[in-house]
Amino acid sequence: MSTVMKLHRRFRRTILALATFCTASILVSAYYLYAGYQQEKDLAEVAPEVDCRDVQPPPPSQLRDVRTRRLPDAARTDPTVLVFVESQYSSLGQDIVTILESSRFQYHTEITPGKADLPALTEKAKGKYSLVIYENILKYINMDSWNRSLLDKYCLEYGVGVIGFSRTGEKAQLTGFPLSIHGSLALKGCCINPHSPLLRVTKASKLEKDSLPGTDWTVFLINHSTYQPVVLARVRTPMNASPPVAKGASYATVVHDLGLRDGIQRVLFGNNLNFWLHKLIFLDAVSFLSGKRLTLSLDRYVLVDIDDIFVGKEGTRMNTNDVQALLETQNLLRAQITNFTFNLGYSGKFYHTGTEEEDKGDDLLLRSVDEFWWFPHMWSHMQPHLFHNESSLVEQMVLNKKFALEHGIPTDGAYAVAPHHSGVYPVHRQLYGAWGKVWGIRTTSTEEYPHLKPARHRKGFIHRNIMVLPRQTCGLFTHTIFYKEYPGGPQELDKSIQGGELFFTVVLNPISIFMTHLSNYGNDRLGSYTFVHLANFVQSWTHLQLQTLPPVQLAHKYFELFPEQRDPLWQNPCDDKRHRDIWSKEKTCDRLPKFLVIGPPKTGTTALHLFLAMHPSILSNSPSPKTFEEVQFFNRNNYHRGIDWYMDFFPAPSNVTTDFLFEKSANYFHSEEAPRRAASLVPKAKIITILIDPSDRAYSWYQHQRSHEDPAARSFSFYQVVSAGPRAPPELRALQKRCLVPGWYTSHLERWLLYFPPFQLLIIDGQQLRTDPAPVMDDIQKFLGVPHHYNYSEALTFDSHKGFWCQRLEEGKTKCVGGGRGRRHPPMDPQSRAFLSGYYRDHNVELSRLLHRLGQPLPAWLRQELQKVR
Repeated sequence: MSTVMKLHRRFRRTILALATFCTASILVSAYYLYAGYQQEKDLAEVAPEVDCRDVQPPPPSQLRDVRTRRLPDAARTDPTVLVFVESQYSSLGQDIVTILESSRFQYHTEITPGKADLPALTEKAKGKYSLVIYENILKYINMDSWNRSLLDKYCLEYGVGVIGFSRTGEKAQLTGFPLSIHGSLALKGCCINPHSPLLRVTKASKLEKDSLPGTDWTVFLINHSTYQPVVLARVRTPMNASPPVAKGASYATVVHDLGLRDGIQRVLFGNNLNFWLHKLIFLDAVSFLSGKRLTLSLDRYVLVDIDDIFVGKEGTRMNTNDVQALLETQNLLRAQITNFTFNLGYSGKFYHTGTEEEDKGDDLLLRSVDEFWWFPHMWSHMQPHLFHNESSLVEQMVLNKKFALEHGIPTDGAYAVAPHHSGVYPVHRQLYGAWGKVWGIRTTSTEEYPHLKPARHRKGFIHRNIMVLPRQTCGLFTHTIFYKEYPGGPQELDKSIQGGELFFTVVLNPISIFMTHLSNYGNDRLGSYTFVHLANFVQSWTHLQLQTLPPVQLAHKYFELFPEQRDPLWQNPCDDKRHRDIWSKEKTCDRLPKFLVIGPPKTGTTALHLFLAMHPSILSNSPSPKTFEEVQFFNRNNYHRGIDWYMDFFPAPSNVTTDFLFEKSANYFHSEEAPRRAASLVPKAKIITILIDPSDRAYSWYQHQRSHEDPAARSFSFYQVVSAGPRAPPELRALQKRCLVPGWYTSHLERWLLYFPPFQLLIIDGQQLRTDPAPVMDDIQKFLGVPHHYNYSEALTFDSHKGFWCQRLEEGKTKCVGGGRGRRHPPMDPQSRAFLSGYYRDHNVELSRLLHRLGQPLPAWLRQELQKVR
């Protein structure tokens, strides 16, 4: 007996058992559930209009030759997709990219070349791409012979397949292929070839008898054994097509070129990706043609939270029949989703605040406490970001915990959710602190990180030892309680379930956490309807293995799958309206820097910091007790303290328009993480860097470490440090790295330019800053656009005793950088100078090219080094 039939009979018995005491609203809900099963039963038993079982599989020997061909070890490719689109705005091209992004596959897009050369396909004898996709397959077929030969040779040598889409409205013979196409067709009744080797996610077990969307379909007429149909459909209306396409005849909408003619496998799609079944086949084609290097696991974890337990207006809550139906639904779903259990979030303050029947529903929930998982909401359902001190939040949480203990609700789940995502992201540190103190929370979830939309970009992160998982949407909100009143009409809900947004949310996300509400399980019980039908549709059309884990286990599973997401990426809360709405009124986004001095170390950044702080419109951060004037937020673990911690270092500007906050942290320059982090939080910030001769910078760092009693610097000469080989002691190698790597100026500047446009970057000649700072400071004022010009020629004076420029104070006094800053060292030995000149030669050449590209002048020290190259 089929799974559909078993579920149908079981559910029919449930409906009959409940019918004796169901209210009218319950009968409505029961009807919708039953009607859905009956429709699927009829669909399964109807005589198919198109039957893919008649398609003959290719001879095993032929298929095996293609699928098992082993490539040499040298024929390696990166797991990256090369996508040729018609334009950056083309609809199909964007759909292709959306699916690749949602699947977390790496890709590179190119505008389809006309007669221009192809992009580079190899790098260092290694293939750059595992798969090639053409939005318009005719551009691939009709390529000029030279480029086509190059691409085919690449595909053959590296075992790379091709996916293409045909959307022509004309009948055409594909040049060089024993295949013809017909367009402008209306289709109905499709099926999947069960013999297709492509199928992985897709299950060829059901037939679709309805009309396919649109009237502009393209079909393929196969006349060679190298092609196998993957999806077949029957022509409903021939439209402008000419014979042999005839009404009622069956043709392929997706074909698989087995590669028996030229060794290159291809999958061709008629039409676009608007049809949900084509999206499934597309995923399988990407997996198959990339040798499963670009593939999704078949495991899917689904957690359904039911929030606002005990919360809701009279007449919208659950009564005893609704609670009983919830238990029945849970048992029904366990037949389709391993270990399925509803996760209930409660606010104890609202217990017994409904009608008499709804209060009985509350009681039945508590009598059934062991049947569900439970998590704490807020006691009074207030948003945490409205509580400005941690003790107030603790007080609220203690009330909810007391309620739980009194009613036997488990309190050790270590999972919690805040109302309206408040406090989770943007992070309200008081919430995280209170969660830890009262509940020992280890995981939560939100839709808001990094933004609500697009959903495919949602990620997880870990903050203060709490794992934050991305939550998905299912279309059910507190006000969504009647089937006929579903936004857009009931057909929108069914469309989302049956191959639409909700279906592909599960397909494309290995872990999906859905937030629903108590009101969705009373009234028409749309929550039950949605997830029963979703699970049934997923099992009918895919091989996905649905299962559920408790939240903390689910969080560990998530970060096993995506370890790179552990570190958060903070964004400005004021750049997004939804984020502003859940950002405390006590906080502001005005205490963020307008520019950063990023280093590198030992180039004069401390002197620049002093000069900048002299300006009446420029305000620096407060000093850090551990790193003096440097906060070192973007490049160190301080970043994990959050943006509240960071902004506390900055004063509130008296005038947001005219006051310029800035931060100087010299180690930002060569940091791997700092550019991306800074661009996320302060994307419009100006960036200032100082460059001196990298040999001098390395020597200055070495002397700096000696003065701070670094053991390696005290034990080894400078030449021994910079020339040390790979077998040198670890402490020597570590010091060598800190001396040499920051001087790779071009590499570090290019990293910053990945995230900041050139007009936001100013490169200062450190030698000029040291010898004649006033003109440099004038350039900086102009670059920053400060409203008031400050006369540095009058404000600075040269201190002959110190040997550098200082701030001129009253009565002839000066203020210079303190401590050992600017200390004098013995000259660098000639051997080290010669070694470093050769070491940095190529780096300096690359720097000159970069500065030329940016339109910035070459500093004097760089011109001198380039002359040595000549």
